Amino acid sequence: MPKLEPLFASAVTAARLLDMAPGTFRDLVDRGHLPPPRRIGTLQRFDVAELQAVIRGDKIGGGGMQWT
Repeated sequence: MPKLEPLFASAVTAARLLDMAPGTFRDLVDRGHLPPPRRIGTLQRFDVAELQAVIRGDKIGGGGMQWT
């Protein structure tokens, strides 16, 4: 059976997918460097494809994410 890839992820899982601490992830979201979560019922989840597009630079004018 093929491995399932998440479509949406909690903040902790999204941080893990990006190999960073949850606090660092949340800070980048709060500062507008990463997209905010979407509400699914009472849950807040991050769109994994949207996060990938930002990190690859597809959503920010082709510049890619600059890590400092």
